Amino acid sequence: MAAMLTRGVRKLPSATTSWAGHFTARSMSGSPPVQSSGAVQTRSKKTLSKPGVKNVVVVDGVRTPFLLSGTSYADLMPHDLARTALQGLLDRTAIPKEAVDYIVYGTVIMEVKTSNVAREAALGAGFSDKTPAHTVTMACISSNQAMTTGIGLIQSGNCDVVVAGGVEFMSDIPIRHSRKMRKLLLSANKAKSLGQRLALLAKLRPDYFAPELPAVAEFSTNESMGHSADRLAAAFGVSRVEQDEYAIRSHTLAKKAQDEGLLADVIPYKVPGREIVLKDNGIRPSSMEAMGKLKPAFVKPHGTVTAANSSFLTDGASAVLLMSEEKALAMGYKPKAYLRDFVYVSQDPKDQLLLGPTYATPKVLEKAGLTLADIDAFEVHEAFAGQIIANLKAMDSDWFAQNYMGRKSKVGVLPMDKFNNWGGSLSLGHPFAATGCRLVMAAAQRLKKYGGQYGLVTACAAGGQGHAMIVEAYPQ
Repeated sequence: MAAMLTRGVRKLPSATTSWAGHFTARSMSGSPPVQSSGAVQTRSKKTLSKPGVKNVVVVDGVRTPFLLSGTSYADLMPHDLARTALQGLLDRTAIPKEAVDYIVYGTVIMEVKTSNVAREAALGAGFSDKTPAHTVTMACISSNQAMTTGIGLIQSGNCDVVVAGGVEFMSDIPIRHSRKMRKLLLSANKAKSLGQRLALLAKLRPDYFAPELPAVAEFSTNESMGHSADRLAAAFGVSRVEQDEYAIRSHTLAKKAQDEGLLADVIPYKVPGREIVLKDNGIRPSSMEAMGKLKPAFVKPHGTVTAANSSFLTDGASAVLLMSEEKALAMGYKPKAYLRDFVYVSQDPKDQLLLGPTYATPKVLEKAGLTLADIDAFEVHEAFAGQIIANLKAMDSDWFAQNYMGRKSKVGVLPMDKFNNWGGSLSLGHPFAATGCRLVMAAAQRLKKYGGQYGLVTACAAGGQGHAMIVEAYPQ
């Protein structure tokens, strides 16, 4: 795994084919593992408001508890979770249903019965049948895309009030018949006589019954994301110890935030015929000793990515209420935050699949006229501990910036005392399409609680894509 004989590393300046020699060890133990706040800057007088451009605000946001797939939500459907998030948003904000101009929802693993889950969930939540709704998909940044679509609708003047969100339901994913079986069944459906049906039945072979199981893998490379994460960790010299330390940090901070009631966007969910779910159930602080006993999950036997330092399959939904600032104030709301500049990026999905934050961060900062020092709250999606640390090392490398990013110098060092202080996807869970809204709400809530002004939300996604957005605190 030390070698990486692929397109992204052919121009290495040494005789080896590993990036690892260019990156120094960066142990997470160097930062206080359970620090939940950390110093923030004094509010700057500068605002990112632009002349002639409508200010878009987040009025509020909610999410269902994020649960390990196969647990309390197991018998539901995706639109059940999405509907609950929408109803929770209505309850929390008291927004009149008829005031919502548009609804955009993200999803990744689509339920074929509710292909436009935004519409089905909206109808189920009691929104007017006159309110348009559509569904977007962009892997792990699907609700990011939903939110920025909402920003576009508002800033263009087409809407004043947009609900954006995302839902993922991994407890019941579609499993297809083999292609041979599908073709035979479709032909049988068109057959007009018993003889034609029997002739088709005679073609049936045992291998037709082999199902096509879905996988979290790249279509273009046929490589699982976990395998890619393991290769990325090896390329950047990220050790197993570093990854386990970071995972413990995430779970410890999440548990502290949960115990202190800081995860205020979580709403209760009454599972029909069962219990009321009140909180995320994947938060499980552990020890280095216990973590060290787990075997590699993807690259065996020498990989470093395990089930414990990876995000887990999760069920959950989220929703945020977006408005033009003018409309929000006219309706008597006190917004949580402004949504400011954002960018999308894409790289080689083979070797740089999970480096979206590294590429997106400098672009969004430059677009906003900010520096890393201006950011008071970093909310970065944690797909894998190895992915997080690889991004941190890439951002702290002049060599990577010059050879891969076309920059003269490195992005910089992200301060860990401002980084994912209330936990992240490793601990809170990662319902693919719902995570973006969670990141935005975490940034907004942290800025409000600790008096910061700017938050940076960024995430990687399948296909080698990424997203970053600046969140600006609303004046207290």
